[in-house]
Amino acid sequence: MGRAGWLRVAAAAGCAAVTCVFATALVARRVEAWRRWRRALAVLRDFEESFATPTERLQRVVNSLAIEMFAGLASEDASKVRMLLTCVDSLPLLPDWSEEGVYYAIDIGGASFRFLKVELGAGSTIVNQKVEHQPIKEELTKGTSEDFFNFIASTLKDFIEREGDEGRALGFTFSFPVRQLSITSGSLIRWTKEFSIEEAC
Repeated sequence: MGRAGWLRVAAAAGCAAVTCVFATALVARRVEAWRRWRRALAVLRDFEESFATPTERLQRVVNSLAIEMFAGLASEDASKVRMLLTCVDSLPLLPDWSEEGVYYAIDIGGASFRFLKVELGAGSTIVNQKVEHQPIKEELTKGTSEDFFNFIASTLKDFIEREGDEGRALGFTFSFPVRQLSITSGSLIRWTKEFSIEEAC
């Protein structure tokens, strides 16, 4: 074998050695990454186990909460959980998943209120919906109830007129504590969420 042959053999051996070193380094890095991953999983498992709540304890919490809720519904000061009776408790007031057509809803609470128009198809599936948010001016949260509700009524009227539908059912969510007298009437207990319309209470 001549000098050129030996050079080719040496070059091939050198390439093989470099490839082996590179492969060894790559395997070592992968092994280290796998070890770090296993350590991370072990930490996560320990974390999960330290926060796990036995089923029996969860059942005790559920039972205690149910007792407090029933006591709160039975009497105003009988429970640590504040409860208010609702008048929506039977058909035909509750939906039965056969509803179809266009429905409106208004949700009042916090710094804004929103209007919702929902079109329901077969099986009460939502075919189309539109939501519009309306900020509540600060002066309305501290003014008179007449100004506040007139603003909501006129804004709702504008929304419905833009949509071109009249005479539709309207759902109403009022996110303040109210003592309900019937499905359509109630008495405000107090304002919350930075509202202070005194003469409404």
